[in-house]
Amino acid sequence: MTENDSSTPDSNRIRTRKIPDSERTTGPSETTDAAVAASTATCPECDGDLHVDHVHGETRCANCGLVVTENAIDRGPDWQAFSADEREQKSHTGSPLTPTQHDFGLSTEIDWRNKDAHGNTISSQRRAQLARLRTWQQRSRTGNSKERGLKAMLSEIQRMAAALDLPDDDYDIAAVICRRASNQDLLPGRSYEGVATAAVYAAIRQAGLPQDLEALTQVSRIDDTIRIKRTYRYLVRELELEVPPPDPRDYLSRLCSELDLSQETKRFTTELLKDVMEAGIHSGKHPVGIAAAALYVATHHSDSPSSDSCTQSELAEAANVSVVTIRNRYHDIQDTCFPMVEA
Repeated sequence: MTENDSSTPDSNRIRTRKIPDSERTTGPSETTDAAVAASTATCPECDGDLHVDHVHGETRCANCGLVVTENAIDRGPDWQAFSADEREQKSHTGSPLTPTQHDFGLSTEIDWRNKDAHGNTISSQRRAQLARLRTWQQRSRTGNSKERGLKAMLSEIQRMAAALDLPDDDYDIAAVICRRASNQDLLPGRSYEGVATAAVYAAIRQAGLPQDLEALTQVSRIDDTIRIKRTYRYLVRELELEVPPPDPRDYLSRLCSELDLSQETKRFTTELLKDVMEAGIHSGKHPVGIAAAALYVATHHSDSPSSDSCTQSELAEAANVSVVTIRNRYHDIQDTCFPMVEA
């Protein structure tokens, strides 16, 4: 196109304004943010609306085509992801945030092993220096007593979760419950160990895991069951936690494994417990006691598909309940499911 060629209208031309050296910027300031900010301004030639072209890195007028800025820096990722898993694999933002750390895992940690990057043992002088750095690093991570208390509770939850072999999701739920209790100032007047134990028990109840309170007290530093129950009810009430009632069928696998019972007995007991739960006699009763009593009924029923047999004493020892509890629950099941269960 020459200067004498005037057949093309001006609206189809793309004109570029030469930017003076005084207005030209270099470095990080010439970014996409500047182009986005320019999109709210108007064209210096015709006062038209500016359009940001992210593909070509330009900001030009939608009316006259004047290019206001060019060569904008794209600070987005240099990769594409089409699913959440692929995005997590390709991202380079470091380790993810975790609620199991009081600072969500944002701070740095000094490894406890006295070795360098190549795996070689460091000198004694260097070890003394690292010991001092570890001390100050631990002090700098907790700025006040509230953070120190939260850190102590999360450490206690980590210890109990490892002893009970809890899944990572339930471990995170217990940590979130403790964090919410700390944020709502529910900790004054209660020990950190008690709140941590109650949070773990609440996470177990929410997940429906076959872990009772007796098994939790064996790994907790608090051996007072009444104190743990009181703290647990306090957290459920104040935090408005949705905890489903325990299902006795969740304890059948453990009891059948300890007593070496067959799968036929387990299936028969599962059907029996389904009728028991529909009748509602399990409400307010110990779920392990209900499961043990149902196993006793199944092993002594005439229509049982297997020849398994166990006594009330064996069931009481496996379920960690008393023989009287099994006998009382046995009579409840017998009276309710009388057409299916014989005396």
